Amino acid sequence: MSSLEPATYLSPAQPMRAPEKRSTPMQGSPRSQHNVAANSSLNSLDSYPESIVVKPLSVALISPNQERRAAAVLALTGCAGSEVSEFSSYPPVLDDVPRLLEGKYDVVIVELDSDPEYALELVESIDARSEATVMVYSENSDPELLVRCMRAGAREFLTLPFTPEVIAETLVRATARRPIARSAKVTAGKLYAFMGSKGGAGTTMVACNFAVGLAKESGQSTLLIDLDLPLGDAALNLGITPEFSTIDALQEVDRLDGRFLSQLLVKHHSGLSVLAAPGTFVRYEANNEAINRLLEVARQEFENVVLDLGSKLEGMGTDAYREATTVYLVTQASIPELRNSNRIITQFFTAALPKMEIVVNRFEPRVLGVTEEHITKALTRPAQWKIPNDYATVHAKQISATPLVLSDSSISRQIKKMVSAVTGKSDSPAKKKGFSFNLFG
Repeated sequence: MSSLEPATYLSPAQPMRAPEKRSTPMQGSPRSQHNVAANSSLNSLDSYPESIVVKPLSVALISPNQERRAAAVLALTGCAGSEVSEFSSYPPVLDDVPRLLEGKYDVVIVELDSDPEYALELVESIDARSEATVMVYSENSDPELLVRCMRAGAREFLTLPFTPEVIAETLVRATARRPIARSAKVTAGKLYAFMGSKGGAGTTMVACNFAVGLAKESGQSTLLIDLDLPLGDAALNLGITPEFSTIDALQEVDRLDGRFLSQLLVKHHSGLSVLAAPGTFVRYEANNEAINRLLEVARQEFENVVLDLGSKLEGMGTDAYREATTVYLVTQASIPELRNSNRIITQFFTAALPKMEIVVNRFEPRVLGVTEEHITKALTRPAQWKIPNDYATVHAKQISATPLVLSDSSISRQIKKMVSAVTGKSDSPAKKKGFSFNLFG
């Protein structure tokens, strides 16, 4: 389908196509396209509530029924500055959707009643292939139909007859979504995943402090997601009380986008955004598809995403590992942790990707008879990071719910080095000669 030109008829209006012909290639141009420059003198927004302010939007209106299409156009022309492109039939095949939209519309409004089943397929296709906000309208206000539309990807359900005031309010909401939609195709943010070799290894402490340090040092948007479900305690470590949780995001994955995600987050005073585990026990098993969708949306919205995965291995088949910039395996220099680490490394991390770095937490040289050589042999490789044991400092910060990296200590200096390694403000630890204990303060 050729692109639309403002105020130009590209083809004459055509009657609605019979459903049985939708699967055949379109001959010529069976759709009528007409651009309507909204006239601010008609139903001017000056007569609306002061809160309704619509920024100019490009709108595609798809309706095979002339009467229902005209009713929608009448309401849309009351929204000053919006440009409406009319389509007088559904696209005959869904593969035409990318060419139909061509990335030029902020809003696509689809009429349902001419063929509800095909219209729902069209809504789902537009939502999957376009950044536009999808709306639907119908003379039928059946709640079941509304639910089906929302599941297909529709953001608004309008019931005929609707007024210019109603359509103006929906366009205000579409305007609020537009900055998020326009940035959805930018390069995905970096993903840093922290996993523990065993419960109690200190994964959450390291992940939280790394995330805070990364947010502050990089100056970039950074999100911490607690995927140690259902009992993760990242929120407790950071001294925040979230209203919503990671489970809320995973349970609503069908409507999860940047705007929805932003409503679930808590902002830490360091600038870090947090999607926390629930504050009360919730029995929930996340599936891989839901986790992948959450990570996709998070990386569209944030330049850095940090994951606290706990010590569970169920997520190994997800993008938490496959797409990770770096996976940090947090362990300790004791026999059980080293044994678990060896099994994890030899099972999942023998290839070059995903990149893995080992963090030995609560490290004390030559304590309990475990030497650095023993550690390296057990891990099959040298550990990139060794965080010293400083129980008193950690305990004090846990009581005050203050991140360690916001003050100076032997632990915070090591975590800051980890942060600097990924921000490029210092050499990578791989370039340093060995590991000197004098790094620990």
